Amino acid sequence: MQLHVYKDGEELSYAVAKWIADRIAETLTKKDRFTIALSGGSTPQRLHKILAASPYKEQIEWSKLHIFWGDERAVPFEDSRNNAKMAYDTLLNYVPVPASQVHVMRTDIAPEQSAIEYEKILHQYFDPLPASGEVGAASVGSGNPSYSFDLVLLGMGDDGHTLSLFPGTEVVHEEAAWATAFFLKAQDMYRITLTKTIVNRSACVAFLTTGTGKAHALKEVLKGTYNPDLYPSQEIKPAGELHWFVDQAAAAGLDEK
Repeated sequence: MQLHVYKDGEELSYAVAKWIADRIAETLTKKDRFTIALSGGSTPQRLHKILAASPYKEQIEWSKLHIFWGDERAVPFEDSRNNAKMAYDTLLNYVPVPASQVHVMRTDIAPEQSAIEYEKILHQYFDPLPASGEVGAASVGSGNPSYSFDLVLLGMGDDGHTLSLFPGTEVVHEEAAWATAFFLKAQDMYRITLTKTIVNRSACVAFLTTGTGKAHALKEVLKGTYNPDLYPSQEIKPAGELHWFVDQAAAAGLDEK
């Protein structure tokens, strides 16, 4: 695991934008596509706007990107809470990614059916994957199907959740499905989400975490006792690289004894 600490969210966003652009360029020297799963939440919005502007709008080979999402609220696309809508509003409407390479989690059908359809798409991209214990045998970006996504961007909630893996929910321990849907009583809505099963087969996972509200959870996830029922972000242990990009406010608790 690599921890990167920045002064604030703005500095973090610019640093992560450069890091992503460099990673895309490096990967595309070894294979002809780059698969990335986007995150919802407030922190990625600034990152998206930076990527959608010069110099990255021109530098990144957007036509070779294949876009996915980590999770989605089962609300209409037009709803401001929809993660895909946020990504279009801040990034995808401004860069030339072919529409056929953008894979939203559908919310115009039943959530359970949406998860089934999404898993089929994932298998089209990433089969055959070896047994989980054998993942990572090939080098990052080699084109060998040892890895799933080239990059998964994640956020973490104040409660330590990531994706739609919320504390105390059964989906935290899902071992078989790559995508699933469930009703989250606390939010009175259905959620559609990737599971740790496919995310942990990624070549790289990057958490973006900012703000004092995240400090306690970040300390527990990185330094606390392993208890994913309380802090589900602890379950993200990719076969490839794991990066945490945090600001000083979120990192404040890490130096405490």
